[in-house]
Amino acid sequence: MSPPLATSRAGGSALRPRLDPAIAARFAASAATAEGADLRTEDVAGWLAERARAHRFRVDRVPFAELDGWSFEEGTGNLRHRSGGFFSVEGVRVSKDTGLYREWQQPIICQPEVGILGILVKEFDGVLHCLMQAKMEPGNVNLLQLSPTVQATRSNYRRVHKGASVKYLDFFTDPGRARVLVDSMQSEHGSWFYRKSNRNIIVEALGDVPADDDYRWLTFGQVAELLHRDNVINMDFRTVLACAPLPDADGAALHADAELRSWITEARSRREVRSELLPLDHVDGWKRGERSIDHEAGRYFSVVGVSVEAGNREVTGWSQPLLKPHGLGITAFLTRRFDGVLHVLTHARAEAGLQSPAEFSPTVQSTPSNHAHHPPEDRPPFLDEVLAAEPGRVWYEAVHSEEGGRFLDAESRYLLVHADEGGDPPPDSEYRWVTPAQLTSLVQYGHYVNVEARTLLACLNAAIALGKGTP
Repeated sequence: MSPPLATSRAGGSALRPRLDPAIAARFAASAATAEGADLRTEDVAGWLAERARAHRFRVDRVPFAELDGWSFEEGTGNLRHRSGGFFSVEGVRVSKDTGLYREWQQPIICQPEVGILGILVKEFDGVLHCLMQAKMEPGNVNLLQLSPTVQATRSNYRRVHKGASVKYLDFFTDPGRARVLVDSMQSEHGSWFYRKSNRNIIVEALGDVPADDDYRWLTFGQVAELLHRDNVINMDFRTVLACAPLPDADGAALHADAELRSWITEARSRREVRSELLPLDHVDGWKRGERSIDHEAGRYFSVVGVSVEAGNREVTGWSQPLLKPHGLGITAFLTRRFDGVLHVLTHARAEAGLQSPAEFSPTVQSTPSNHAHHPPEDRPPFLDEVLAAEPGRVWYEAVHSEEGGRFLDAESRYLLVHADEGGDPPPDSEYRWVTPAQLTSLVQYGHYVNVEARTLLACLNAAIALGKGTP
């Protein structure tokens, strides 16, 4: 005999549908809406310029000795804040069983606390709009970019800095203020963060939302247009946007979902990737000066200090270390259609700072200047193909900033490049063809798709929504 259904206090069934297919349809409808109810897309640049004039923003490089509240810890050399919060710069020793470099040491950012990256949405004229913030981050080349509604570390929203409270935070922490549409834990940059994760969340407001001059409502279609412009949509918005569910128009793929999960699980099981923290003073191959920590060959990145003024932040002035990459990054998906269905070539990539040995990553994720001294056979796979691609094969291209709160002038050229005709990689390859819908499904669970691939997924969905150049 079957057990009785649970009942609500009103006497009806307490059961609810496990999935709401209308959510994906609502996101798709918003992505197809080119203009919103609040601000025209053509006016976004002017609005950002106006917000830049409304506040004082300034970032200056300073010696480490002039960082207020930061110091090199005695005995380890680790760079820490006196509060014990925010983050620290430490060393890491890495060894792995594949690749040109099997062992190395480097500085890395340690930020064990989980932050909130949240987008608040609300319907206007029956269409979902997202509340976007004109946010200053000290590492952005143009300082001010469009960011999520809430972008805060635990130290920020617990006010370790003793500054103002985070605006709109209660919509993400008070269950009565909003309905959760998307909520997953995602990794950060695995090359520069040590096992860092953030909560990527989209919620729908259940009531009125107070207005603020530094925020505007835009449709996802407007965001899609802005993703085709350099350095407008910040990294934190891109990673949350990639988590939004969308309908799967094809419903078919070269590999079944279970096969892909088995493939990445097998890769994680057999990979030998070991990373352990060590004192910053003990990192081989790096040297510390008064103003920077640098690799002895001048490659990869440096750790530097900055002094910041920002009139619209919770704290209007502070100083901090930042990681400054050397050179423009290249991040690309090769794309192909199989029986008319679009696929992207993903890489089961191992990174020093990831919690798992591998995540689905772009076909190419590299800084070419770091490999200029290598012969062609030692350069990253597919890098030269992407760099040499004829314009007709490139159907998306834009330069986007990486995490502006921790990295200085970190930019990557994001590309979607139609591949030459070819079959599926061999079973023992580190690469697999995956549909965008499969990546969207994997993102819902967290720690499957790395942050660079999530940006490319957001860009790909934007290009498809606008019908721009899809092969």
